[in-house]
Amino acid sequence: MPRKLAAGNWKMNGLRANLTEIETLAERHADSQVDILICPPAPLIASCQGTLLEIGGQDCHAAVSGAHTGDISAQMLADVGATYVIIGHSERRADHGETDAIVAAKSEAAYATGLTAVICLGETLEEREAGTTLSVIDTQLAGSVPDTAAAHNTVIAYEPVWAIGTGKVPTLDQIAEVHAHIRSRLVARFSEGAKMRILYGGSVKGSNAPDIFGVPHVDGALVGGASLKADDFSEIITALENSK
Repeated sequence: MPRKLAAGNWKMNGLRANLTEIETLAERHADSQVDILICPPAPLIASCQGTLLEIGGQDCHAAVSGAHTGDISAQMLADVGATYVIIGHSERRADHGETDAIVAAKSEAAYATGLTAVICLGETLEEREAGTTLSVIDTQLAGSVPDTAAAHNTVIAYEPVWAIGTGKVPTLDQIAEVHAHIRSRLVARFSEGAKMRILYGGSVKGSNAPDIFGVPHVDGALVGGASLKADDFSEIITALENSK
């Protein structure tokens, strides 16, 4: 089975002075048996090389180049040393109107450049309360994940929108239900579906990480605020390293 993955999304946070947090993580987990990924703001990516951690982008454009002011191509990310890129985060979907089709196109661009796409899925609070979570996930999986997805180029991140940065966390049974559902859909659609990693994201912290990582089909976490400080993220990484 693929190695588990602890992924940190710094979002629009961090300056060059904060790169010491990444250096500290690399030193603490130099011999880790799990993969550790940090996705800092784009201006910091090139400065992260040599840390022995995986470094990724937070988004990419579907085109290789062109008149897209302010955008970054997958090729540009790879050129400065990124190996992963987050695609379709709920904040991109909500703030920039990204559809499933756009997410799929960006994922294809990532594959073409050799990047691993971390494709994000998740329901809103209204969808959760309406009982449509699994149908929402089905729609996003079908529309956002390209047919060319495979274990080596795709990670699925389940992030219930209502749990991101709110301190609210689904019950372990709710997490288990969605992750098992995602796994069943991946296995049905892809030959390597059993090997594709599925991360949980949404208010993950050191105190709840051990329980979350004990849930079947949770292969790691996509972490926001708790990844900004080495001490906080290290607790989550250690919990993942100790999970079975």
